[in-house]
Amino acid sequence: MKPDDFALATKLVHAGEIRPGVLGAVSLPVFQSAMFEYAGAAHYHDIKYIRLNNTPNHAVLHAKLAALENAEAALVAASGMAAITTGVLAFLKAGDRILAQETLYGGTHEFFTQHLGALGIGCDFLDIDDPASWPSRVRPATKAIYVETISNPTLQVPDLEAVVAFAKAHGLVSMIDNTFATPVNFRPAEHGFDLSFHSATKYLNGHSDIVGGAVIGRADLVQAALLKLDALGGSMDPHACFLLHRGLKTLALRVACQNESAFRIARFLAGHPAIARVNYPGLASHPAHARAARLFDGFGGMLSFELAGGVAAAERFMGKVRLPIIAPSLGGVETLMTRPATTSHLGMSPEDRKRLGISDGLIRLSVGIEAAEDLVRDFAQAL
Repeated sequence: MKPDDFALATKLVHAGEIRPGVLGAVSLPVFQSAMFEYAGAAHYHDIKYIRLNNTPNHAVLHAKLAALENAEAALVAASGMAAITTGVLAFLKAGDRILAQETLYGGTHEFFTQHLGALGIGCDFLDIDDPASWPSRVRPATKAIYVETISNPTLQVPDLEAVVAFAKAHGLVSMIDNTFATPVNFRPAEHGFDLSFHSATKYLNGHSDIVGGAVIGRADLVQAALLKLDALGGSMDPHACFLLHRGLKTLALRVACQNESAFRIARFLAGHPAIARVNYPGLASHPAHARAARLFDGFGGMLSFELAGGVAAAERFMGKVRLPIIAPSLGGVETLMTRPATTSHLGMSPEDRKRLGISDGLIRLSVGIEAAEDLVRDFAQAL
């Protein structure tokens, strides 16, 4: 059987591995060496060196991540934002512009609105639910389009097929943050996206103990991102590589559990009189439910919701739950809960948050792998 013939769960364990193992080791060791003996490299970026992201720990991850999304190549970076910033800057220079959906992770939104401009790069935001309006936003200098598979924190699902078609029609590099969906639920390369980004801190690692990022996609574009990453120095440490590599092995099992539990919790919350709104693409009430059901293999472990009593009720509720940990980030084995207005989107102006549907009382929930019935019972007592 060829590697491409294997199911994703098998690729998670076997793709990219060094076989036979190093000195017979079943697990890949940590190559904690900043540099390696010179082996006749003809090009600078082929010299084995941690900053050049090409140690054995990096190489195995690159091959595995590419296999997971059925893409040509991949690379890892020091953080999700290192992946996004270097990936974007690899294709944009002073005078260029990028199109982006309005509702984005707070760090990405800040980079697009507060940092690209200082480099002479412009950003134009799209109403992602109105594809007919997109052509009016394109300018001669527009070079790329950037979206999120499932938006953070309002759980929008863009018309991803329309995004790819639009990018091809206008000669744009199509970029997508696939962190919320994971390769288990959606594989961007299969749908024509040029590049996908991940905060590997989240689901890919899954254990809340490292910070990392990934770029996956077309080989030539990933190579361009690698050269930019090498220059800017955002490399992942070999020990973080080791932890990410270990965490990936159980991704399919974890995400399957989180898909199921989040769906059950979303249905419970949607039926509770104290809840004003639930954002979860698995619910039939979600505006893009039919699209998500067609495109995704699962609806994910993320949801957000608002209580009828607003911020005060949200604070009381978060003070009464026993199992969820009140903390930023997401995608770990433990259930995490936060108000984005005070964490991930605190850097966004209150006016922008309100316009994009991120109320001060909105609660974002990252469902872990605890028993769903225990989480539902906990939410019931807290409500």
